[in-house]
Amino acid sequence: MKLSIGGPLKLAFRPWVEGLENVPAEGPAILASNHLSFSDSFFLPAVLDRKVTFIAKAEYFTTPGIKGRMTAAFFKGVGQLPVDRSGARGAGEAAIKSGIEVLERGELFGIYPEGTRSPDGRLYRGKPGGLARVALATGAPVLPVAMIDTEKIQPPGKVMPKLMRPGIRIGEPLDFSRYQGMEHDRFVLRAVTDEVMYEIMKLSGQEYVDIYATAAKRRLSEAAKAEKEAAKEAAKKEEAAKKEAAAKRAAAAAREQIEGGAVPDGKPDDPDGANGADGGERGGAAGVGRPGGERSGS
Repeated sequence: MKLSIGGPLKLAFRPWVEGLENVPAEGPAILASNHLSFSDSFFLPAVLDRKVTFIAKAEYFTTPGIKGRMTAAFFKGVGQLPVDRSGARGAGEAAIKSGIEVLERGELFGIYPEGTRSPDGRLYRGKPGGLARVALATGAPVLPVAMIDTEKIQPPGKVMPKLMRPGIRIGEPLDFSRYQGMEHDRFVLRAVTDEVMYEIMKLSGQEYVDIYATAAKRRLSEAAKAEKEAAKEAAKKEEAAKKEAAAKRAAAAAREQIEGGAVPDGKPDDPDGANGADGGERGGAAGVGRPGGERSGS
């Protein structure tokens, strides 16, 4: 996969890298990275000589059909481990177990402390469960990693990626051996996670937001839904206003026609005086006086 995917990826996008010397040539280590794009899991392993194992949602491995089988084969090929996210606690335990197994084999384990991709390019609060517990359970050093501009390569809704140079900064390893054996203390887990996120923030230059990215996504989704509903309601009101205005214009036009005499008011017209002529003929036929005072019977 490094030859078939990594080589062309580096050739096409030419990612720049700082801090490669901080990655150990052998032995276990945790790469804790910010998460801006789906491509983060490809660019980071592509620039390293060693294999990096990330965890991936189980749907990538279980989707039916030809496309699903190809996706599963790809993720297996790049060494991703499936994690069932149907239950929050179960997903967390599975991720921790998978990470510990990778590190116990002396390999590199990649993890995104934010838990999901950033919805707006900012850095969000790290989740304390996975990263800190794996680090304290194994004693492996944590290398903070900053992905730079990967979200600009293929923004949401874009099919074709933009050819540009993303960046990767790898910080010096962080040692948390002072907390060894305290992986179940939630205050220690929070402290370890916050220290890693602070180092990532310094490397990436991102604005830090002290809420979880999942909560931010939920708020954005709710705001978008509310905006959509408001737009629908506004469209309905606008349509009703147009119909009302059209009805008023039609009524006004009808009144103008009636007042101008262009429309009959219900009485028969008699422009030629035909009714009066008929009456005179009927009077003569009845003999109501002839010239000379003659009567019709004389």
